[in-house]
Order: sequence, then C-alpha cells, then structure tokens
Amino acid sequence: MKMTFRWYGEKDPVTLPYIRQIPGMTGIVSAIYDVPVGEVWPRERIAALKAQIEAEGLSFEVVESVPVHEDIKLGAPGADRLIENYSENIRRLGEAGVKVVCYNFMPVFDWLRTELNYEWSDGAHALSYDHETMLELDPGKGELSLPGWDESYTKDQLQELLNAYASVDEEKLWSHLKVFLDKVIPVAKSAGVKMAIHPDDPPWGIFGLPRIITNEENLNRFLRLHDDPYNGLTFCTGSLGASAANDLPTMIRRFGGEGRIHFAHIRNIKRDGEKNFVESAHPTAYGSLNMYEIMKALYESGFDGYIRPDHGRMIWGETGRYGYGLYDRALGSTYIHGLWEAIATERKSHHEIAN
Repeated sequence: MKMTFRWYGEKDPVTLPYIRQIPGMTGIVSAIYDVPVGEVWPRERIAALKAQIEAEGLSFEVVESVPVHEDIKLGAPGADRLIENYSENIRRLGEAGVKVVCYNFMPVFDWLRTELNYEWSDGAHALSYDHETMLELDPGKGELSLPGWDESYTKDQLQELLNAYASVDEEKLWSHLKVFLDKVIPVAKSAGVKMAIHPDDPPWGIFGLPRIITNEENLNRFLRLHDDPYNGLTFCTGSLGASAANDLPTMIRRFGGEGRIHFAHIRNIKRDGEKNFVESAHPTAYGSLNMYEIMKALYESGFDGYIRPDHGRMIWGETGRYGYGLYDRALGSTYIHGLWEAIATERKSHHEIAN
C-alpha cells in the first residue's frame, strides 16, 4: 500500500511541504489542470510538475485525472481524434514514470452535492447530498448552480449538451465506453500505465443522464468490456458506499482478488435514508461504512496499489477547496495507515503462530 495525497498545484492552499509532514505519506496525486479537455499535455509541463513534487521528497506516480471529452462519451464525430489525443497523453505520462491514471465516464457532471457547508454538531463543515433538493433543480432552464460543479458550460452550451445526451441511454454509453477502452487500454499497457475508472458519484442517475459505474454488477461488466489487468478500478468507498445496496468488502475481495483495483479513495459517509448522505470523519463510528472491514478486505485481497484519503471535512477554522483541506485529510491518512499497520501485524502474528 502506497499512501498518496491529492494536490491541485500552485493555487492549492495546501502546500507540498505540509503534505510531506503527514506520517507515512509517499506520493502526490495531481494533474495538468489548465490544458483544455481533449488536448495534449505538453511534455515540459508534465516534467515540471514531476520535478516540483520530487523536489519535496514525494513521488508522482498517479494522475487524477485525464478528463474524457464529452464527445467521446457521446460517440460524436471527432471522437477518434480526441481518443488519439487521450492516448498520446497516456504515452507521455508513462514516459514520465506515471503508473496509474484515474478518470471517469460520467456524462456532463462530475461528483454532485447539494451543499458544501453542511454543519455537523461539533462545528465541522462537510459536503452533503439531498436527493429531494436535487430533484427540484432543472438544468434545462439554465438556472442550474450546483455545489462542486465548476460551471464550465454556458447556459446555451449546457442545453446543447443535454440535448445531445437525450439520445444516449445506458446501453449506448456502454458501447461508447467500449470503443474508448479498446483504443486506450492497449496504449496504456504499452506505456506501463494502469487505467483506473472512478465510480459515478453518487451512484445513480441524475437529470435523466445515464450513469453506469454504480454497483458490483456494472463494475464486473466494465472489467469484461476489455478484460486486461491494465483496465482497472479506482475503488472509491464514499461514492459506492452512498448506496446501501453495495457491499464494499465483498466487492473489494472480488475485484481486488482479480488484481483489478489499482487505486483506492478511502472516506466515510453517513447515509440518511435511501439517497441522502453527509460526508463524515473517516473512522467507522462517524459514518455508515465499516472502515476496518474495508481495509481488511483490501489487505486480504493482496492490494499493493495507491491509496489516498478522500474528501475531508473543514475543521479547526480551515478554509479552502471544499473537501480538500489539509487537516481532516491528514487525520484520515493517519487513521487509514494505522488500520493497515494493525491488520498487517495481526496477519503476521497469525502466520507465525500457524507455522
């Protein structure tokens, strides 16, 4: 297990020297954020980012993310050129020593929340999702403003995109994903870069848009679309755990046992009903997920990939990028590291007794 931390570059208020001080921290997860989606990342920019991270004694082996252009998801004219650009980015990242690329295939919207500043009883602030509130929103009216969404589309662009997706159901999205995988995975394998798709967050349909990376059945279907070890998963406990129907330890043992989990996002959430949740502190007692069982499943599946503490609360008066402050993610990292150490020690003791 390699502990990593997401960093958003020079504009991130959380600095590399601070991240370096977190016990057990080995690497940084980052990306080139200002190159337009669908374009090729300059080699010199990749090299500069790598050098900056390594100068602080940290590794740069995971990129999150190389975004997939909407035209690829739509299967639109020009998708072939965009896939080739995507493949070239994978080649260049492989040349720079990157081992894993995390990406997603969510139409239009990335992770969605209805509130960024939910206040816990202890005064901490966190991201939350209320399904009834989401249902009241109508993106077609052009008045959409969602917490966590960067509003990168104008009113007209969003409407045009939603119109384009009107003819794309889940089966079409699956077919477009297969086209993407069949072209990118061989390139990634040649470059030595493992591709790790991120689950949909939350794991159910929003605004009539198809979402397909949502549960055990669909994760299995995804892996069989292009059945190669380089086609794998980012196992995000918070995303998949938002649905009580997802048995996370069972899923980890299944797909981790196949060697198909390349990256893990570890966080806890507190569910409230079927489709409402608040992001909580990492330890089991604060949420709906059994973090010990999750980490034990990862360990017992033979996981040796990259982990990062995912979304944290804002605590101790910290302000900054919602979900990505320093303090709570650092606490989460040390908690995860402690669980892993305890599980490893326990298994070693059992093995010694048995022999």
